[in-house]
Amino acid sequence: MIFLRGGYFFRRALRNMQQSPVLSLASVGTIAVALALLAFFAIAVLNVQQLTASWGESLAIVAYLDEVPGDSIIKGWVSDIERYPEVDKVDFVSRDQAFERFRQRLGDDAGLVEGLGPDVLPASLEISLADQWRNQAAVTAVVDRLRVDHRFTDLQYGQGWLEKLEAFLLLLRVSGAALGGFLVFAALVIVANTIKLTLYARQDELDAMVMVGATSLFIKLPFLVEGALQGVLGGLTALGLSFLVFEVALQKSLGSLLLITGIDTIHFLPLLWQIMLILGGGVIGLLGSLFALRKFVRFTAP
Repeated sequence: MIFLRGGYFFRRALRNMQQSPVLSLASVGTIAVALALLAFFAIAVLNVQQLTASWGESLAIVAYLDEVPGDSIIKGWVSDIERYPEVDKVDFVSRDQAFERFRQRLGDDAGLVEGLGPDVLPASLEISLADQWRNQAAVTAVVDRLRVDHRFTDLQYGQGWLEKLEAFLLLLRVSGAALGGFLVFAALVIVANTIKLTLYARQDELDAMVMVGATSLFIKLPFLVEGALQGVLGGLTALGLSFLVFEVALQKSLGSLLLITGIDTIHFLPLLWQIMLILGGGVIGLLGSLFALRKFVRFTAP
């Protein structure tokens, strides 16, 4: 019996949508645009978070040496710094090693440094932090301690870039939430107006249903199903649209931006997020229907 009634409500919802195809398409389209925009921002945030995590894992402090002391002195410096609780290891990079690294990074353009010697680059100490200390507070503490030691004056570390990246990540989240929230509100209004117009068009029929004893829930359920169905269709459309744009344009453009930073794979939304996107569309449609039905109390059976 429950299954038969569910089929009845579903058929009534489909009939309502067929009677107002333009409005139904407008509802589905608005929900799709709102959710697709949120999906684009989510893809960007997901991959920038991946970049932030990657940089955080490789976070290191580099102390450049203007003058290179003897091996025994360098070993003493390395031993002193490795006693810091935050430090995992310290590697000495000679001028020759630094110059060879630079040549390898140039790749096909390595010929640009022909005629130059290792003396153009400084030697350095590369200080890697332990996993549990790869955060802003720990990096700042180690850098401050090294600066007090006058042997190490030229210190470089990637925390500044990480802070800028995290600020950009926050901007993406706020912008996506603000713009997506506005479009979601617009979708709610359009779904509500679609249901309202359907109610107005079927006013006599609904009055007759009340007169013969139809309950409030029986009258309202088809419209709730209609709103949820429009929302689910909007979510599916948004998922298909975002995947198409990701494959055609976003993956290439975002990839060219992130690949140079060491990220070798650009990710689409995880499966859980895809499911949430579709369910989110259903919730938007259902809320829009509830908002419309709330004002039609005169259709409610006594």
